[in-house]
Amino acid sequence: MHLFYTPDIKETTYTLNEQESKHCIKVLRLNEGDKINLIDGIGNFYLAEITHPHQKKCKVKVVEKTENYSKLHYNLTIAIAPTKNNDRLEWFCEKATEIGIDKIIPFTSYNSERRNIKPEKFEKTIISAIKQSYKAFKPEFTELTKYKLLIQQEFKGKKYIAHCNNAICSFMQLKDVYNKSEDAIILIGPEGDFTPEEVQMAIDNGFVEINLGDYRLRTETAGLVAVMTISLLNQ
Repeated sequence: MHLFYTPDIKETTYTLNEQESKHCIKVLRLNEGDKINLIDGIGNFYLAEITHPHQKKCKVKVVEKTENYSKLHYNLTIAIAPTKNNDRLEWFCEKATEIGIDKIIPFTSYNSERRNIKPEKFEKTIISAIKQSYKAFKPEFTELTKYKLLIQQEFKGKKYIAHCNNAICSFMQLKDVYNKSEDAIILIGPEGDFTPEEVQMAIDNGFVEINLGDYRLRTETAGLVAVMTISLLNQ
């Protein structure tokens, strides 16, 4: 069944915005009485019926509501340095959303290749991904933050920093230190990795060093490996 993103839905009647209305009526050619699904991004999943099939202001009536739909039993935050090519970070946001993630924090560090981004660009990618994967929770994509401020933030859960400054990563792999159902935040550095000083700063703030395997990964690949590892360990 067709799925639409309706973040401001409050009542049992709702009017789709112009973009969603056009897609519903003109593209999908749905009509009065047809059923569609709605999600609000905060966990509510709705079954609705089209009552007024207008291609600019399509009105629907909620028939059924399910709360906490597709909710994870753990909370995962990935803090990641934006890549030089925006497409790579968009790819990470899309795939991480499909697999399961709660929050994405872009940050700048010493070796960062990109020091400015447009969050709305990634928001669109995330919204498309939750619709694609039939999720009712939309991951939060925060404003760009500085590394020093990021590692000083309070976080209830396990804190990890993934890096490979050593020729051979002697510290534990994520799969060996993470326990099922634990909340976690994982730091993923830029292509040039974290500096030794940045790693020590993270350790001083309660982060545990981890590696993500035997090979050196691109930033967005490392981020996705972390998301997939946590997902698999929670199954």
